Amino acid sequence: MGDNVTTITEFLLLGFPLGPRIQVFLFGLFSLFYVLTLLGNGVILGLISLDSRLHTPMYFFLSHLAVVDIAYACNTVPQMLVNLLDPAKPISFAGCMMQTFLYLTFAITECLLLVVMSYDRYVAICRPLRYTVVMSWRFCISLAVTSWAIGVFLALIHLVLLLPLPLCKPQKINHFFCEIMAVLKLACADTFINENMVLAGAISVLVGPLSSIIVSYMCIFCAILRIQPGEGQRKAFSTCSSHLCVVGLFYGTAMIMYVGPKYGNPKEQKKYLLLFHSLFNPMLNPLIYSLRNSEVRNSLKRVLGIERAL
Repeated sequence: MGDNVTTITEFLLLGFPLGPRIQVFLFGLFSLFYVLTLLGNGVILGLISLDSRLHTPMYFFLSHLAVVDIAYACNTVPQMLVNLLDPAKPISFAGCMMQTFLYLTFAITECLLLVVMSYDRYVAICRPLRYTVVMSWRFCISLAVTSWAIGVFLALIHLVLLLPLPLCKPQKINHFFCEIMAVLKLACADTFINENMVLAGAISVLVGPLSSIIVSYMCIFCAILRIQPGEGQRKAFSTCSSHLCVVGLFYGTAMIMYVGPKYGNPKEQKKYLLLFHSLFNPMLNPLIYSLRNSEVRNSLKRVLGIERAL
């Protein structure tokens, strides 16, 4: 083993073991999805900043979610596109560790932001008379900063535990980016602590928050059913269903990857599931919010001047 342990300066991402033509096709397809991700989330950010009617806690948190989705995609997709064109091009050790750290930071932050958004909807629907008092701007900013701070802190713990591990040759990572579990496969030492920290972290930021979201929405739906049928009930269902779609996509894929059973040989399946998690989720989020949210659609019309033209 001593001959295989060395100071590794770069890694080779194996990515997708496909033929050259398929890789070129995927490069074009994923590039399109990447552009749509940046454009969609950029439009959401632009609308929220330009339209004063969207300067509310709900859209404040949505803007943070859009920032996370942009950063999430920018952290993983460019390297994946490079590897599709040039599979032999390596990634540096520092670049790989930074990619792992940022991936964990953005993933954890998004988990917590989705919980915060569900709490915002709970207060808006179940405690409407106290909404402006409870969801003050100071409190909203504190929730957002706390979500980011916890994301950075927990990701830093995983990085500190990962860096001292001796890594063996060959330095090939069976993934399209430096995902932490794939990097741990290269370690020549016992990774029991690392793997259990990943599992514990996944449970703490997935199972716990998801449980609180479920409880919040049980209360929300009970409150909605008590609302007199009409525009108010329809609007409440619309905003809540948009958030639930995003929660289902994000938590569903994340739970399968990091908390689900590990029987059989699920490496390849989880790799492609993480592709959906990293590429399609950030692209779909703004579409879900814009297509199912009349306030976002109306804001887009106002900014584009469609209403005035009509």
